[in-house]
Amino acid sequence: MLASDQKKMIEALKYKTSKMLSKDRYDYDMYQKRDKDEEDLDSLSMKRLREIYDKYADKK
Repeated sequence: MLASDQKKMIEALKYKTSKMLSKDRYDYDMYQKRDKDEEDLDSLSMKRLREIYDKYADKK
């Protein structure tokens, strides 16, 4: 997955944090900080971000 996909998922979840469970919120905050530092996520982190995205993001 590309860094642009990572950024899009993090941006899409930005306004959903109030609905997240505490573990999901903690993981999201870590991914958001790593994205702010322009770090690429490893495969396990990307998989977890995808799970959070699928769980909370609005489907069009």
